[in-house]
Amino acid sequence: MNTEKSLKKTVTFFEALAIVVGMIIGSGIFLKPGIVLNNAGTPWMSILAWGIGGIITLASALSVAEIAAAIPKSGGLYTYLGELYGGVFGYLLGWVQAVISYPASVAALAIAFATYSGYFLPLNGWQQKLLAVCILAFILIMNVIATKFGGIIQTVATVGKLIPVVGIVGVGLFSNLAPGFGGIEASAAGAGFGVAVLGTLWAYDGWISVTNMAGEIKDPAKTLPKVISIGVIFVIAVYVLFNIAVFKALPYGQIISSPTPGADAAEALFGNGGGAFITAGIIVSVLGALNGYLMTAARVPQAMGENNQIPFSRVLRSIHPKFQTPANALIFQSVLAVIYIFSGTFNTLTDLLVFVLWIFFTMGVFGVFILRHKMPPEKGRYRVPLYPVTPIIGVAGGIYILASTIISDPLRSLVGIGITLAGLPVYYVLSRKKR
Repeated sequence: MNTEKSLKKTVTFFEALAIVVGMIIGSGIFLKPGIVLNNAGTPWMSILAWGIGGIITLASALSVAEIAAAIPKSGGLYTYLGELYGGVFGYLLGWVQAVISYPASVAALAIAFATYSGYFLPLNGWQQKLLAVCILAFILIMNVIATKFGGIIQTVATVGKLIPVVGIVGVGLFSNLAPGFGGIEASAAGAGFGVAVLGTLWAYDGWISVTNMAGEIKDPAKTLPKVISIGVIFVIAVYVLFNIAVFKALPYGQIISSPTPGADAAEALFGNGGGAFITAGIIVSVLGALNGYLMTAARVPQAMGENNQIPFSRVLRSIHPKFQTPANALIFQSVLAVIYIFSGTFNTLTDLLVFVLWIFFTMGVFGVFILRHKMPPEKGRYRVPLYPVTPIIGVAGGIYILASTIISDPLRSLVGIGITLAGLPVYYVLSRKKR
């Protein structure tokens, strides 16, 4: 069954935009300001770090958007790497995404939802896991019944998560508190400006997953470049303004020492109810990210099934006859996520694969150079602005993350590569069967 002919193009511009924004903005915006500030040394240097991280992310996004416009197919980066570098590179990314990275991320988000829910309803360990499975089951059912339902959940959750952010920004920017900006010396405890930028780059991650949905987005060649560009620019503005508001609401020392500076800023601005306000915002934020990850994750094994690059390809590539959704791929990702929830291995697995995923991501950004060689831009098709400077900035950012990861944890990086290469025997067996 051919994906492009079977899946309905039901994802609208605003739903695709909600996927971009909703998958970037998670709980990090409420928790990261203190970590970045501590490493940067001063509030203004911290804000500069958020800005530079945003520029690197935007450069990467604009570059990948050109590839998305030229190859508007489902599967996202898995498909792009296969088209530009060869099938084995796409397969290796698809292998780690479909079997480990995406379901482990879904499991982590489901657990995060249950953990933050404990603020309002105390839960023990097993109760948290059961709640995580229940919320995952709800998201799964909605996405199986209709991709439109998943899009609606994504849009509503994205708007909902922005309410506490807008509240803090709106009140904080016009407050006269300004304790975080006065008479500050550089922090001796911080690891440096480069590490601060690195921290912001993790917070900007997630936007590329919208490309997994290309086969279901209306007019993807035009829509994807727009939603990626607008979404990333919007998030940069949100991150910078949110941090300024936090710095105006809290003293420097409190921002660094607190594990939840976002909640502390809300309490300073709105009183005792501020903590509950922010926690509710985090819950909605995590729910949106969970929905976005599951929705986009399923499109990778489904696309791999189309290419017979995964065991049980016929099952995973099939489309539900009534709902016209990749139901089997959604269930496959959810079952793996439940296994990771109960085994408690999700954080370990995602940490192990950070290095490998950034290798593929950097290859994806560099892919625009290969694309220009293989498929010169047609008139009217989106082109990355300021080429080749823009993709060079994106590639440089990716190399910086890779170098930093190797230096900080070389053993974990090697283990990640080992896990990835473990998929090669499956690739060659399936390739032989196809021949």
